[in-house]
Parts: sequence; C-alpha cells; structure tokens
Amino acid sequence: MPHPHAAALQTKHSEIDRLIESEEKRPAPDSTRLADLKRRKLKVKEEIAGL
Repeated sequence: MPHPHAAALQTKHSEIDRLIESEEKRPAPDSTRLADLKRRKLKVKEEIAGL
C-alpha cells in the first residue's frame, strides 16, 4: 500500500508543476517566481525520493 505522505507529496509536486507551466505561459514570466517554484518542486522531489 502506498505511503499516505508520499501520495500527498506527489500531489504537491504536480500542483507546483502546474504553477510552473502556468507561469511560463504568461507573456512576461516572473523569473524570480519561476526559480522559487522550481526550487520548491526539486525539494519535494528529493523528499519523495527519500521515502
């Protein structure tokens, strides 16, 4: 059975991915926001890998 925390992290990872895609589609993407989102996504991915 999948770990509930892993499922929550996977959901969070997907949400951040959608936010990144949305920001990149804007006419003038905010590079600071993109960098922050990508950093958060990587942190969640590393946490998932550590489970």
